[in-house]
Amino acid sequence: MEYDIAIIGGGPAGYNAAERAATNGLKTVLFEKNAIGGVCLNEGCIPSKTLLYSAKLSDNAKGSSKYGINLEGTPSFALDKIIGRKNKVVKKLTAGVRMKLIAAGVSIIEGEASVESAKEMICIVCNNERYNVRYLLLCNGSDVMIPPIKGLSTIDYWTSKEALDNTTTPQSLAIIGGGVIGMEFASFFNSMGVKVHVIEMMPEILGAMDKETSAMLRTEYTKKGISFYLNTKVTEVSKTGITIEQQGKANTLEADKILVCVGRKAVLNMPGLEKLNIELRSNGVNVNEYMQTSNPNVYACGDITGFSMLAHTAMRESDVAINHILGIKDRMSYDAIPAVVYTNPEIAGIGKTEEELIAGNVRYSVLKLPMAYSGRFVAENEAGNGLCKLIINEQEQIIGCHLMGNPVSELIVVAGIALERKFTVDEFKQIVFPHPTVGEIIHESLFL
Repeated sequence: MEYDIAIIGGGPAGYNAAERAATNGLKTVLFEKNAIGGVCLNEGCIPSKTLLYSAKLSDNAKGSSKYGINLEGTPSFALDKIIGRKNKVVKKLTAGVRMKLIAAGVSIIEGEASVESAKEMICIVCNNERYNVRYLLLCNGSDVMIPPIKGLSTIDYWTSKEALDNTTTPQSLAIIGGGVIGMEFASFFNSMGVKVHVIEMMPEILGAMDKETSAMLRTEYTKKGISFYLNTKVTEVSKTGITIEQQGKANTLEADKILVCVGRKAVLNMPGLEKLNIELRSNGVNVNEYMQTSNPNVYACGDITGFSMLAHTAMRESDVAINHILGIKDRMSYDAIPAVVYTNPEIAGIGKTEEELIAGNVRYSVLKLPMAYSGRFVAENEAGNGLCKLIINEQEQIIGCHLMGNPVSELIVVAGIALERKFTVDEFKQIVFPHPTVGEIIHESLFL
């Protein structure tokens, strides 16, 4: 069997690339060993946001009296129904992706693909069948990273996968890792009434995101009852507790359950990968601005590159790869990749952070306003806190934006357009924002 292109991995990068390739006339085969949709649709983005929306509704119900709405009794939840709805959403969306691929003419092969040879044609073997292809796109994704913590292998701990399917709430939960995934689970279980501890090795939660908005979010969740342990290392875990080390002092935390959220790592153990003779980096496959590896007929997109492990990055990368194969002018830019934390409140960021610019000794200025300057935000967020921060370079161009408050996940793309198009402050001022909207806060910030 001969194809123009084979794609290994059916996550956002893989299924997007397969549909684009097939609709543009390339005979396309897609291999997926687990489930179409990859981690994003089955174990990550979609299921977690479905749970977080239920949690947000629960928070709204508990605070409804602030808005003049009185509910009889104390609002309650049924976690089994929340998980059931999550499963229904996942099933609906993965079925939709499969239908689109079939309609585009993609051949979907379920099973683990391996590379047999890479000469004039690349030979892929799956389920004892051989497929000869001209181009190969690697979209193998990533796996959960498990830290080498003493005792971890002897206890029944959760990763994000198990936490998404659990139908009972523990009394207390210790989350190892205060990154995006850790904070989203902290938000969900806090809304479900669980006592949450977040243990983070770095000085602040949320890694490389803007430190000011990260600290504001941590303050909000401290008020909600979450305990944070920063600059803290987990040295040992057992059935009776978690041993942590902070400023050289050891302490023990008690928790009914442990959730490990220390990040993800690129899948580089694909059978036959070495036969492609492609260059690898320490954390992924090395690619150029066209997502092309050191083998000109092999491309790589998504988490396997180890660069930006976000579904929307993966989809854009796959657009670039297919366009390059088709001869369409395009290149990958990482200057305006939005990052969102879907907590309640949300935070989002794009472009440069102050910390990054200070470290690089780059001059910049900041324009920022509290979200309370937006009438719509005040109307919809009783006693809510928030911030809009724009970072400006010496040429008066917008090079960064960092937001906290609801619904900043929907607003960050506005700043993204400004960054991608290299708008100056004066140029962005000319854009008319509808009133009243929370997004007006970005426009208001420009006039400081």
